[in-house]
Amino acid sequence: MPELAITVIGPDRTGIVADVSEALAGVGANLTDSTMTRLRGHFAMTLICTGPTAEAVEEALEPISAGGLLATVRKVEPEAEGGLAGEPYLVSVHGADRLGIVAAVTRVVAGAGGNITDLTTRLTGPLYVLVAEVDLPAGAADDLAERLAVAAAELGVDVTVRRADSELL
Repeated sequence: MPELAITVIGPDRTGIVADVSEALAGVGANLTDSTMTRLRGHFAMTLICTGPTAEAVEEALEPISAGGLLATVRKVEPEAEGGLAGEPYLVSVHGADRLGIVAAVTRVVAGAGGNITDLTTRLTGPLYVLVAEVDLPAGAADDLAERLAVAAAELGVDVTVRRADSELL
């Protein structure tokens, strides 16, 4: 069964999730994975679904696109069985906002062999917060924590690494 990746972005308004999910259900699209958020007055969602063709989904989303949202649809390959599995960790960063925090932290995580599975940032006044869910190779957490401590000192931020409860992720 084909898998489709769908993105929808645009000005936030009430009912976007309902409109998109109803349009997809109407063409038989089964939502398997999704993430949706509001970012400074803009709405963004990414979905993976199975069922219909990309053309059917594009047609179903046309009325939504006409309403000021940008929707994209593309076919993707299903995730390989037993994909990149690792030990789940949470990396959090708190500090004054400055250029390069995300770049530096994610480069350190990649250098330690970590795969970022979810990342959220938020600027609240002068405080910048980054929270990332990371899959790490077995035994890599201590090395990552040491590398991040060096990066944190250079950035002037606080960084913590802790094991995540996999039942909550």
